[in-house]
Amino acid sequence: MDSLIVAAAQALAAGDALGAMKRVALRDDPPALALRGIAMAQLGDLDRAKSLLKSAAHAFGPRETVARARCIVAQAEIALVSRDLGWPEKALETARVVLDKHGDSINAAHARNLQIRRLLLVGHLDEAERLLAKLDPSPLPPAARASHELAVAGIAIRRLRTGAARAALARAAQAARRADIPALDVEVQAAGRALDAPAARLISKGSERLLSLGEVEALLSSGTLVVDACRNVVRRGSDVVSLASRSVLFVLARVLAEAAPADASRTDLLSRAFRARHADESHRARLRVEIGRLRAVLEPFADIDATPRGFMLTPRGKGDIVVLAPPLEAEHGFLLALLADGESWSSSALAIALSTSPRTVQRALDGLAAAGKVQSVGKGRARRWMMPPVVGFPTTLLLPGPLPSD
Repeated sequence: MDSLIVAAAQALAAGDALGAMKRVALRDDPPALALRGIAMAQLGDLDRAKSLLKSAAHAFGPRETVARARCIVAQAEIALVSRDLGWPEKALETARVVLDKHGDSINAAHARNLQIRRLLLVGHLDEAERLLAKLDPSPLPPAARASHELAVAGIAIRRLRTGAARAALARAAQAARRADIPALDVEVQAAGRALDAPAARLISKGSERLLSLGEVEALLSSGTLVVDACRNVVRRGSDVVSLASRSVLFVLARVLAEAAPADASRTDLLSRAFRARHADESHRARLRVEIGRLRAVLEPFADIDATPRGFMLTPRGKGDIVVLAPPLEAEHGFLLALLADGESWSSSALAIALSTSPRTVQRALDGLAAAGKVQSVGKGRARRWMMPPVVGFPTTLLLPGPLPSD
């Protein structure tokens, strides 16, 4: 490895993309192409970065398996940053195995971090935790350690373990300061702000207020009967009844909970559960049937009694009934929640993250674009969607292996 390649790799490891480009911009040998690709990624030109890294991977000889594996890891991170969730997972796992086999533990751990972060994006928390348990972060350099702690915090946030999330973010901030990479420090700070941002609305006794993640965690562990409109479940402590596949029953439970401790009128129940503008005897008969089903489902938690005006939900034992709702309830709210991360998404990536069809996602995006809630750039397969305005910070790429000492 010549001196210019070493100097460029050291500049990239410190987050100095321009310094790296000055050393390899005019070279087209495989190591220079790879380093130029990483530099372009750090500068935000992801399309050019992908092209350079692909060329570098093809240019490395058959015996340079480690170098090709590092290029694949870098391509995988670019795919993650650009929300190309259809990028082949097997290629990344193969590259990780090659790196681990040849003693490049740092880049092998980086590949594992990328796998975990992708699983977080698509909501596969159990598998992400399984992979995380296999990763020993102790030998990682500061930048890779910060990325690892961000993954730990991401899982803890989604599991509503805010104490563990804050501890992981504190470790990530410390590692980012040691790495002295501004973009990484910004990423850690953005993750920290998410802990204090409004995460849900509490609706109780005719009033509502915003809750942070910590307040949501405290509420769910308090023994209060919660009708959770974020996950379509009814819960008290660790006891949970899912109504995700029974939307009518969940709407009825929510209307009753919002009205508690008073009763909810039949008109309101029919309007919101069945969208009935003019109730007739068939609607009222169906309401009685569905209330009976809901009464059976909620028997461990509460009683549902008929009143002259409608029905009333009364918790069993002590405690109140509250509704936990998303901070902003709008059509296609899950799409807006994914786009709120400030990154640009393809419609296919959104479909993968939401486990739905690309056609359904595209129709929703067209509707949101017409309402001015999202915007797109590019055309055809290169089209990406985002929420206006957008400020993005591409993550740091760590292609080079351990550098030789002076």
